[in-house]
Amino acid sequence: MVNYFLVFLGAAIPWLELGLVIPLGVISGLNPLAVIIVGFIGNMVTVLALIIGYDKFKLWLAKRNEGKEQKVSKRSERAKALWDKYGLPGMLMLGPILIGTHVAAFIGMTLGASKFKTTIWSTISIGVWAIIFGVATSLGFDFFVRE
Repeated sequence: MVNYFLVFLGAAIPWLELGLVIPLGVISGLNPLAVIIVGFIGNMVTVLALIIGYDKFKLWLAKRNEGKEQKVSKRSERAKALWDKYGLPGMLMLGPILIGTHVAAFIGMTLGASKFKTTIWSTISIGVWAIIFGVATSLGFDFFVRE
């Protein structure tokens, strides 16, 4: 039970997320389906919190950065390029492997996406990637363990 809580917690933390946590959970011998579900829920909880609290977070960030020089990060540049090329669906679908789900959702909303569309596409993206990471790790792990 503790191990599944760790999967949940790891999936909820930005930059650890699904791509690391789900494979580690599967490789450590946990039930792949349970790891996929718990990882999905863990990641969605914090992405939903970000989406719901976006307006307050944006105000806090503006106050925090008031008077400071704004430096554009490489992640932000990648996210803007994804947005320009693929729009919200593409950015959120590619987000988990390129910039992270939290960053993709935040930048999508910063660039004008609605909370509703960001929630829908984040849910689809996180679900698809959780399944991909879980199944690929399970199949790959079985392939290497078989004698």
